[in-house]
Amino acid sequence: MKDQPFFDFSSYHLGMALVGAVMIAAFWLPRFLSGREPAASALLILFGIAIHWIFPGISQALDPRQAPLFWELASELAVIVALFGTGIRIDNVTDYRRWRPTIRLLAIAMPITIAAVAFMGFAFAGMTLAGALLLGAVLAPTDPVLAGEVQVGPPTEGGEHPVRFTLTTEAGLNDGLAFPFVYLGLLAGTTGFSAAMLGEWLLLDVLYRIAVGCAAGAAVGWVLGRVLFVIPRGNVLADTASGLLAIAGVLLCYGMTELAEGYGFIACFVAGVVLRRVEAEHAFHGQLHGFNEAIELALTALLLMLIGATFPRLFVELDWAHAAIALGLLFVVRPLAGWVSLLRTGLPQAERLVIAFYGVRGIGSIYYLGYAASHLELVNEGPLWATIALTILLSTMVHGFTAGPVVDHIVRHRQR
Repeated sequence: MKDQPFFDFSSYHLGMALVGAVMIAAFWLPRFLSGREPAASALLILFGIAIHWIFPGISQALDPRQAPLFWELASELAVIVALFGTGIRIDNVTDYRRWRPTIRLLAIAMPITIAAVAFMGFAFAGMTLAGALLLGAVLAPTDPVLAGEVQVGPPTEGGEHPVRFTLTTEAGLNDGLAFPFVYLGLLAGTTGFSAAMLGEWLLLDVLYRIAVGCAAGAAVGWVLGRVLFVIPRGNVLADTASGLLAIAGVLLCYGMTELAEGYGFIACFVAGVVLRRVEAEHAFHGQLHGFNEAIELALTALLLMLIGATFPRLFVELDWAHAAIALGLLFVVRPLAGWVSLLRTGLPQAERLVIAFYGVRGIGSIYYLGYAASHLELVNEGPLWATIALTILLSTMVHGFTAGPVVDHIVRHRQR
């Protein structure tokens, strides 16, 4: 102890200070450029890339090719917190016409996206059919974590423009609805395609798991609503409770649903929607959302920095074919699939274009590939991670820097 220098400059403490400084800078610097915060996501990734050169040991220890379980669990928590918060935000769910664009995006655009990405992976990147299908399922869902700028605002604020409502509800539901296709890719990679496998997949992974996810989410949301707002009458928990109950509700809902072999992602979103219907105008919904959003932002910022630190290692695995898949998804496949799915929905052309283009990719894709890599030995796993990394980087930069001003313009145009 006596031989230890007074200023030893511990790399651990230096890393903590650097992470804190990066988080502050990522949310502060955009105000000099646009007065907005969406650019923070891209800056966090770019700062993470810089961290790789300062502390190369971090990127080596967290390389997703070597530690997929870490990325699966960390991104899983970020996604379920975001999904619960997304459900709480929605003020009005009773008008079916408002849900038509969402339903068409889920039923038409997402399958088209999965098929198109799978085709590109099979035809251009030389992937197996199972691997290409898995890549399509991993990249298909839009992200509830990074899409906050284009979603509806906090509870009770109103102003749920059709563009914001559609992008919010799509992000809330398609993370869970992409899971059957992830399972299909995993099953095809282990047992191959067969009529028996497809029948079992349709019965268990599609019908049963989705139904359990919806039912469990509704049940937990209803029970949590009674505990918070109804019982005991005159001395309800919501009058004095803290937002910590947001995390408690997320963990309860997700854990119970997964134990019942349902889709926990769907359950968390549904639970948030159902909970929001109980005493819908109560001020505690705002407190719950605020606490939930703070946890979500903290988890997201840390994950984006860490994944950014691994990018230099992953991009070594990137070839032109996989880069073309990322570019094709963001600038061709998603816009076209979204545009086609939104025909005859009654939305103006400009609003259809915005919804079709702003399909943000992010933390959900990390989770799905981490899940797949933890459950199956993937062929060419490195290029898969590199493709995901490039897609997230491009999405956070292109969508992040432009989504806020564009959606705000669309909202003002309809108001006029």
